[in-house]
Amino acid sequence: MPNDAATQGAHHIGLTVPDLAKTRAFFLDALGFTQVGEVPDYPAVFLTDGTIMITLWQATKPEDAVQFDRKNVIGLHHLAMKVESSAALDALHRELSNTDGVDIEFAPEPLGGGPARHMMCAIPGGIRVEFIAVAG
Repeated sequence: MPNDAATQGAHHIGLTVPDLAKTRAFFLDALGFTQVGEVPDYPAVFLTDGTIMITLWQATKPEDAVQFDRKNVIGLHHLAMKVESSAALDALHRELSNTDGVDIEFAPEPLGGGPARHMMCAIPGGIRVEFIAVAG
């Protein structure tokens, strides 16, 4: 199928977070990402799962930040990431259910009545992340 789009997918996703150390630890420890760079003076870290890069920036004054309201704030509603299989999604749900700073919004369930399944949570720092197991 011909593609006339001017872009070719995501290169990276940049997120400003209230606690860089906690959010970095979440991506490294809970999701198995690898850190590929850092700018301590910014401060920022660059993480990858081998497919997408996530850039995390430390908020300057997190105590003054307005918490995200998914229905009233312009900006990132959530980040959706693929997982390998339905079994991997269930295992990730078990892992994240016991991870400090993670708030499970809903457990794995069918996505839109189809064979794919998904779950939603807020990671350390409050950013909503959806994990999707696409039926294969």
